[in-house]
Amino acid sequence: MTTRINTLVKASLVNTSRLLILSSLLFGGAAAQASHSHAQAQSTLVQVVREATKQFIDVSAAVAASYGPFLGCVSGPDHGAMGIHYLNGALVGDGQIDASHPEALIYEPEPNGELRLVGVEYIVIASQWLANHSAPPVLEGQSFQFVDSPNRYGVPAIFELHVWAWRENPNGAFVDWNNHVSCEAQ
Repeated sequence: MTTRINTLVKASLVNTSRLLILSSLLFGGAAAQASHSHAQAQSTLVQVVREATKQFIDVSAAVAASYGPFLGCVSGPDHGAMGIHYLNGALVGDGQIDASHPEALIYEPEPNGELRLVGVEYIVIASQWLANHSAPPVLEGQSFQFVDSPNRYGVPAIFELHVWAWRENPNGAFVDWNNHVSCEAQ
């Protein structure tokens, strides 16, 4: 009886192994393809942002285009930072999202006193967006985060999306806090 049970267990293990191999061949390719498509969408948005904002590498160009500093350098609650947000009030208040016109440009203070462009933030006031849409905004496949009010920034409820187009973020191109950005030089 023990020999027969051992034989059945071995046969079951062999069949399970075959099933796992077959599944990985069938579905692994689909997962890799989906992962590639997601990475491609991320890369597309990052490239769109880089193209749209290369003119603002020098912060004086941002100021000339009606962007101004807001709140100083924003540090993370337990790690990383965002940097100094330069907001364009007209874009924040227009209720629209346009990949080529981010509402905020994000700069990191450098030890030499200069500011380095590291990313952007797309921002739309939640009540304005929801007056014309039934769901939160999505830009090139990236869903916006909801920030309720009251909040630490003293702004009304918003939807926002960060894109770290000019400074790599080890946690992803669309994560709010970037461990490679610091406010220490401010």
